Amino acid sequence: MLDDSNDTIVALATAAGRGGVGIVRISGNKATAIAQQLLGFLPKPRYAHYCPFMDDNGQQVDEGLALLFVSPNSFTGEDVIELQAHGGPIVLDILIRSAVSLGARLAEPGEFSKRAFLNDKLDLVQAEAISDLINSSSEQAARSAMRSLQGAFSKQVDSLFEGLIQLRMFVEAAIDFPEEEIDFLADSDVLQRLDLVQAQATELLNNAKQGALLSEGIRVVIAGKPNAGKSSLLNALAGKDSAIVTDIAGTTRDVLKEQINIDGMPLHIIDTAGLRDSEDSVEKIGIERAWDEINQADRILLVFDASTHNVSDLNDLWPEFMDRLTHKKHVSFIRNKIDLVEDKSPQMLTDDYPLLSISTKQQSGLDTLRQHLKECAGYDSSSEGMFTARRRHLEALTKAKDCISAGKDVLISHNAGELLAEELRIAQEALSQITGRFSADDLLGEIFGSFCIGK
Repeated sequence: MLDDSNDTIVALATAAGRGGVGIVRISGNKATAIAQQLLGFLPKPRYAHYCPFMDDNGQQVDEGLALLFVSPNSFTGEDVIELQAHGGPIVLDILIRSAVSLGARLAEPGEFSKRAFLNDKLDLVQAEAISDLINSSSEQAARSAMRSLQGAFSKQVDSLFEGLIQLRMFVEAAIDFPEEEIDFLADSDVLQRLDLVQAQATELLNNAKQGALLSEGIRVVIAGKPNAGKSSLLNALAGKDSAIVTDIAGTTRDVLKEQINIDGMPLHIIDTAGLRDSEDSVEKIGIERAWDEINQADRILLVFDASTHNVSDLNDLWPEFMDRLTHKKHVSFIRNKIDLVEDKSPQMLTDDYPLLSISTKQQSGLDTLRQHLKECAGYDSSSEGMFTARRRHLEALTKAKDCISAGKDVLISHNAGELLAEELRIAQEALSQITGRFSADDLLGEIFGSFCIGK
């Protein structure tokens, strides 16, 4: 536990603003004493009591439901009191200030979930799933976050973790008892065990990639020359008029962002200023911001006007765009305004880059584009039992998978048991960071600092 784990904390557990109900949550060893002062009695654990709420001076400020959860049978594992008051900011602020004056302090972001983790009420993946569930942008993402909260992801990580432990025990026993006549490292059982954990790590990583797409989605930047139809494409994908569309070149001068869902996968769509040489100082700033977004994108839709550029003229776009591009393999060419040309081919491929034909005016080719974006992301909406995951999980799983592969290579090529054992140790350590079996304080601060206050 951290040094401040004995503090009693208080926060608003519902969204800020006005509403029918607002919940004030208090957790810690002073929670019951504070409840006694604010309510005039100590509630029966796990029962809802309708009663008056007082401030720290004993004056009634509201009435509502009070619930007491006694340690260890609470979300945080500590004594927890929840006051369900009317959702007016003034009333809720009085209750919070009164709790503070009676010995509590204001909770930090995610501190309730952090205490639940520190008190072994849930692991790190489950704690993160709470935030994912709250921030879900689709029904599928919410259901997947719930599966993570119930431990679906953690169980798979733990299974791989235990497999590594068993393998390490086998390998290190062979190292510790070299006088045995049997060469345990040459035994086919070691390779079979390695193959098993390698396949398990690969499958888990693939599943986690799907979960990360559900949780975080991908960044798609729409780029191109002025008047190519970039803003029209943003509006068409978003299903509303988010961007101003005119025939005047340079209408879009700043970055415009929208979020949509394609079969449950969040898509962060970013419209940018038209790329050209400009003397306008405002437009120049917009173009620089466009390049910042382009070089951070997971996918770039390079839009061009089909009525002014033939398919055979794609190379004309490269000098001003492709030469400056950081991730050239992330580009899809979008041939817009095909309603103005005779060649309305729905989809073709260049040697290196996808080329799709659309008309934002006639809403044609957009379904093909949506499917293309799913394929670029590697998203499979039909996956059963999907759970949410984050980029840090992918990094840890990738490291574990790579270490297992490296250990297998050194065993086959050099029969090096010590090197295999070290690779397996590093893989196990990487996995332990996912669920929190091993977690540095700065990692915990980064994770829980992104939570809402009161969660």
